[in-house]
Amino acid sequence: MLPLLLGLLIFVGIHLLPMQPDLRGGLIKRYGEGAYKAAFSVFSAIGLGLIIFGYHKAQTHLGKNPQLWIPPVWGRHVTMLLMLPVFPLLIATYLPGRMATAVRHPMITAVKLWAAGHLLIRGDAASLLLFGGLLAWALADLKSLKRREAAGLVKPKQGTALNDVIAVVVGLAIYGAMLKWGHAALIGVRLIP
Repeated sequence: MLPLLLGLLIFVGIHLLPMQPDLRGGLIKRYGEGAYKAAFSVFSAIGLGLIIFGYHKAQTHLGKNPQLWIPPVWGRHVTMLLMLPVFPLLIATYLPGRMATAVRHPMITAVKLWAAGHLLIRGDAASLLLFGGLLAWALADLKSLKRREAAGLVKPKQGTALNDVIAVVVGLAIYGAMLKWGHAALIGVRLIP
């Protein structure tokens, strides 16, 4: 589980930078915004790659990934319901509209729903590390975003209702594709037999 842990440390670590406006601002001032964004993207990609590799490795070496609890049978249905708004929220992050204004932080809300839903249906140590770690980061980031909003450092994005329609239609299409074959192809777990 070392690659998973290392990936989470890198991914979450780099995503903690925006929570520290003075540190982030100092890095941008010293290296430039382009270099900061490039480094942020590279470290995010490395962390994400290690998370995917480490989680897959942990799932295939079950002796090293103990089962901590037995997920409830009803958890699958609740998870599918929690996942329904995740993709529209992710799209709304990049196409802000009234939905993004109402939710305020659609990406963080999507991560919280995704992580909480998956904690309901996965009871192994690697899943607790992955989904619990990302849920903890999302909750900390939400608290930080609210604090930065109050200080005027972050402003909500404005958009049109058309963006909401696009986000919902495209997001639900992605959700449907993931249910039908995407989750099996990408994750190796079939959701609909």
